[in-house]
Amino acid sequence: MKVIQYVDATGQTMVARVPRQGTEAIKLGSQLIVEESQEVVFFRDGKALDTFGPGRHTLATQNLPLLTTMLGLPFEGKSPFQAAAVFVSTKTFLDLKWGTKEAVVYRDSELAMVRLRAFGKFAVRITNSQVFVNGVVGTMGVYTTDGVESYFKDVIVARLTDVLGENLQSIFDLPKVYDELSMALKSRVADDFSKYGIELVDLYLGAITPPPDVQKLIDDRAGMAAVGDMNAYLKFKAPQAMGDAARQSGGETSSGVGAGLGVGMGAGMGMMLPQMMKEAMTDSAAGGGKGAPSEAATESKPEATGNAAAPAAAGTAPAAGAFCHSCGAKLPEGARFCPGCGTKVAE
Repeated sequence: MKVIQYVDATGQTMVARVPRQGTEAIKLGSQLIVEESQEVVFFRDGKALDTFGPGRHTLATQNLPLLTTMLGLPFEGKSPFQAAAVFVSTKTFLDLKWGTKEAVVYRDSELAMVRLRAFGKFAVRITNSQVFVNGVVGTMGVYTTDGVESYFKDVIVARLTDVLGENLQSIFDLPKVYDELSMALKSRVADDFSKYGIELVDLYLGAITPPPDVQKLIDDRAGMAAVGDMNAYLKFKAPQAMGDAARQSGGETSSGVGAGLGVGMGAGMGMMLPQMMKEAMTDSAAGGGKGAPSEAATESKPEATGNAAAPAAAGTAPAAGAFCHSCGAKLPEGARFCPGCGTKVAE
């Protein structure tokens, strides 16, 4: 007689067979111990006879201890009554990963055609031990989560294509529909799991992303939107660019290329500045009234006279018969300086 039990040290074993290969002669009265998170499918004569739940069970087989040697003589010393206990873990297996091997082609309402990659996690639990053992495990000695993960991640990706086509218009809407997509995908693949005796407990979408080159273009587009008025942005950046070019061309480590770049930047800015000044003056004139010249421009505008040496304002030149206050000499009419001493004529 013996005690039959199995303890998983890895936490990833879904099914373990005792003995590991084939069957063995299990004698009458042997004890089967099943943990709380286990079920045992008992096989005898090649058939699944019963499923044992948690607890200690006494086994009764056709293999009587006193007759083992006698019955085994025609079969090379082996008893013809062989049995095996298959331990099935009923706990929830977490942290199983799925993801696309190749990018999925998706028709986007804003980007036309785009390739998408997706990944996430899922959790499963065995609900029908006999269906899972007979349909998936077979006569394998140990079956781990690697087998379930490698098969069902392809099933999830296959269903994801349909879910995206039915529930998503543009990848720019992804942040607000992740939960809805996860629920729709879980509902779509639940039947694929259940027919193998497995329950899909949870399924999560980690991320859905376009290729790196498309992501860069999206970032550039977002940057342009953040700039806003491109004309105002260029006016703001022009002085900085000229300063950077001057430092690059005048620095100790500058090369001929840097100097040429500085000259080119200066020439470009020189061509841009007149237009920028014109626009600034136009904006200033428009702010003072439609077609009305500014007060400063009116005051600074000289009077049109034929004499280039005419005084700037009336009443500033001396009248006829005036005298110099310094030397007392008589001043000619309209003179600005005394012809005798050179003193400037007071207004």
